[in-house]
Amino acid sequence: MMMILGMFVFKRRTLPFQSMTQESAYRWGAGSRVGARPTQQFLGIGDENITLVGELHPEITGGNAALSALKEMASGGRAWPLLSGEGQPYGMFVIESVNGVHSDFLASGTARTINFTLKLKRVDESLVAMFGDLKQQAVQTAGKVMQQAGQLMEDLP
Repeated sequence: MMMILGMFVFKRRTLPFQSMTQESAYRWGAGSRVGARPTQQFLGIGDENITLVGELHPEITGGNAALSALKEMASGGRAWPLLSGEGQPYGMFVIESVNGVHSDFLASGTARTINFTLKLKRVDESLVAMFGDLKQQAVQTAGKVMQQAGQLMEDLP
């Protein structure tokens, strides 16, 4: 396993990527001064983007089905947790774009090679905020399960 986005697992048989680019921006504001360089003030953390680039060979690796699964996830408009293959959390990310370039076609029109680019954007404030949200979701889910279990117990003779 190379990486996980939500429930989608990146591995050799689904969507193996050959390169991953991480870009973290930091915002600075400039204040003009007479006769001196402008002062700089740190305004906060900016955008964090991850771009995955790879080449698929559908006979060996994933193909259109894997790209379609990511497009379906993107069309849901949700943020997904992104974890490295070692379990390191990167944060909550949305899918900004899924691009595929199909080439080397068979007589049936099936591409033997698909080059893809997947662009992700981080949307959570911090890992602490992300885990707080996950904890809140777990507590809410546990409460619902307990409530339903209680109703089932009441229905028993």
